[in-house]
Amino acid sequence: MRQLSPHPMDDFPVRALNFDMSTAEGAGVVWSRTCPEFAVFINALGLHVPHFERYLIKSMRAAKEKIEDPRLRRDISAVIGQEAHHAKNFLRFNEALARRYPKVGQHDAEAAADFAARASRDSLKRLVGFTAGYETFTFLAGIIILRNYSRWFADSDPTLKAMWVWHQVEEIEHGAVAFEVYQQLYGEHEWYRKWMVLSALTHIALQTLKTYPHMARVEGWLRNPFKGAAKLWFCVHMLLRLLNAALPVFRKDYHPRRHPIATTAQDPIQIAWRRYEAADGDVLKIDHARMAEMLRVPAPGSAAT
Repeated sequence: MRQLSPHPMDDFPVRALNFDMSTAEGAGVVWSRTCPEFAVFINALGLHVPHFERYLIKSMRAAKEKIEDPRLRRDISAVIGQEAHHAKNFLRFNEALARRYPKVGQHDAEAAADFAARASRDSLKRLVGFTAGYETFTFLAGIIILRNYSRWFADSDPTLKAMWVWHQVEEIEHGAVAFEVYQQLYGEHEWYRKWMVLSALTHIALQTLKTYPHMARVEGWLRNPFKGAAKLWFCVHMLLRLLNAALPVFRKDYHPRRHPIATTAQDPIQIAWRRYEAADGDVLKIDHARMAEMLRVPAPGSAAT
């Protein structure tokens, strides 16, 4: 069993996980039966994420050369490793999404070209600043999503659920790294950090709002105007929820470890997943029985002992 640090942001590991995408075909990409609109929302938001993750890798590799703190250098290496494995799995998932939704292949290619162009032209300050701004939202989304597991994940495809839970856990683990890199290199430019937070959220929102309506249309949700309005509102509401969660980020004394929703008791699913994976548990599929095993509670339908 690997030693597990008490706090998720301390000594986090790189996990080389590869998820079986065989169930991610056709309607199977709408992987949550509990809340299909959440599955489509996170699929739409996540479409461009692996291309950002490649941008992050370039950003952190360039910044590492200027960082002397050995702890932060170790964390930079770990976040690069984690994000490389995220990108590998989610690029494969994007291929499945493109087979379901006619415009997604084009959206995916546009996102790839956009981030490649940004990575080639951005200064180090812009690379690190935008990465820190963007990671603000992957970190906060990780916390929000895991806290709403029963609303959005409970009845879901076991493999795709496992992939998304893994992604959220690791986004929380490395949620402070890009922020700390920016603080060490450009901490006196507080206004620029805040501008990059707004720039990142604008980018996330525009990308999601480009893809989500297309996915909703393919799923047939827009045929009924009332159902369609409700489904579209879900997307807008989730983006507004991210904005609201980000408000403390604009305080001068902000640090991800001190964000109000991060400083309360750690999420039980996050704790359970990290503990289970560190003990060599199989986290590539999470059904009801395995989640109960992780949480150390009786499985659904079993008699309590």
